Amino acid sequence: MAAKRKKSKTEGSGLAFEKPLQDLEERIAELEALGEKTRLDLGDELEGLRTRLKDRLKEVFSDLTPWQRIAVARHPQRPKTTDYIHFFSDEEFELHGDGCFGDDEAIITSLVRSGDRAFLVVGHRKGHTTEGRVRCNFGMPHPEGYRKALRKMHLAERLGLPIVCLVNTPGAHPGLGAEERGQARSIAENIVAMFTIRVPILVLIIGEGGSGGALGIGVGDRVGMLEHSYYSVISPEGCAAILWNDSQMAPQAAESLKLTAADLLDLGIIDEVLPEPLGGAHRDLSMTMTTVRDWVLGQLDELCAVPVEQLLAERHEKFRRMGTPVS
Repeated sequence: MAAKRKKSKTEGSGLAFEKPLQDLEERIAELEALGEKTRLDLGDELEGLRTRLKDRLKEVFSDLTPWQRIAVARHPQRPKTTDYIHFFSDEEFELHGDGCFGDDEAIITSLVRSGDRAFLVVGHRKGHTTEGRVRCNFGMPHPEGYRKALRKMHLAERLGLPIVCLVNTPGAHPGLGAEERGQARSIAENIVAMFTIRVPILVLIIGEGGSGGALGIGVGDRVGMLEHSYYSVISPEGCAAILWNDSQMAPQAAESLKLTAADLLDLGIIDEVLPEPLGGAHRDLSMTMTTVRDWVLGQLDELCAVPVEQLLAERHEKFRRMGTPVS
């Protein structure tokens, strides 16, 4: 009987440009399973295949188009906000509700302790299963989600705790109910209020950074992006539908929107690009989350040492300079 094959990291991902890697990964998994079952020495063959896989990964990911990077940012196995919280938290306590309408699961707010550092995490939650994604509305918050976020930020301010915002949303929910409950106003109020909150605010785009849905928790003293995430005024599909009345033009729209981390660093929209493992964050979750944890804690150490009035002045000036190319 043939050895049971391990699931490939690219299997079911839907990323066309990853498909050349799948045969190599499947062959490696088969040989590993065969070696475990028969105790055959397959080390040399496995090493050769792993070298070929690494070379192929470098080739495929060395020159991704913006549209391909968006596909990586949307990868179903990419680590999500809750993964990061669980990874770098020694203790965590989730807070619920907006004190007005209800609790929107598309936004998570948690008090976190990591080592000696305590802070509030505010982030978009997408869910890991089909049921979870539906419950979280695929990471598209309603107004009550943004009100919850702001309510907890003010709590952190009163407690003197810094705030970490993890952005991962295709955009705010555009439904009728959300508009009736004040979607645009909730996002606008968050943006204005975040300029005056008197504790450090750190923002990191970990996947998708779509439009006002991202900006509702996107004002901070430092803004970073993971290498294969994107940040844009509109999704490429939405842009294509408006400009060409054809969502199939999304790859061309992605080129024009300048939404990659490298583009946004050049434009001064973000402050830093965090590297991902070869092949994307989904290929090595532990390495990715370690990178994020170390960056978050390092940035918070720096920001917490800055006097509050200076912090607020620099936050305001940072966003006034946005769009000016970095020299």
